[in-house]
Amino acid sequence: MGILTTLTAARAAATALAAPVPPCGPDLPEFTARVSEVTAERLGASWRAGCPVGPEALRLVSLDFIGFDGAAHRGELVVAEAVAGDVVEVFRELYEARFPVERVETVEKHGADDDASMAANNTSAFNCRPITGGTAWSNHSYGRAIDLNPVQNPYVSASGAVHPPSGAPYVDRTVRAPGLIVAGDVVVTAFESRGWTWGGRWQTPLDYQHFELP
Repeated sequence: MGILTTLTAARAAATALAAPVPPCGPDLPEFTARVSEVTAERLGASWRAGCPVGPEALRLVSLDFIGFDGAAHRGELVVAEAVAGDVVEVFRELYEARFPVERVETVEKHGADDDASMAANNTSAFNCRPITGGTAWSNHSYGRAIDLNPVQNPYVSASGAVHPPSGAPYVDRTVRAPGLIVAGDVVVTAFESRGWTWGGRWQTPLDYQHFELP
């Protein structure tokens, strides 16, 4: 009975969170993006001496995205210079397809704390940190990985732990919700067509939010 109650509650939470995204109006502005250099000061707590790449190898990408409210918003990502063009074109495709993204902020705005960024359902890229549950550098430390809508697309460890915990209702990938990523959709296609790997295809862990180009 306890398991059934938990599953019922999780499905109810997912249903509540899956309210339709308001339709985008025809007068939405054309997608724009700007790529610029970034300094150690701007990176804040997300970078420190000893990280595998320096600020000179990174770029700040300011770009448009469609929010969960159906309106156009402006966000920022820090990525490797080598993949900045890919990132602009991927987000252009998401914008034109009206794929909703809740928040796009550089991770130092969340204290460079990955858990805090995920809990805020923040889409982010560069963060000098080890892989989850390990000691090797994450591809986020090179600016070559992006986590998108972490709540709707959680990380599921081999033991079944879900990060962020608020993503538990979405471990069931048949749940319909704005911002949820599934194989063959515009998000996976946009990244994979450029050679990026999706963590939703891994065996263990499953990382539905994660895209990388090592």
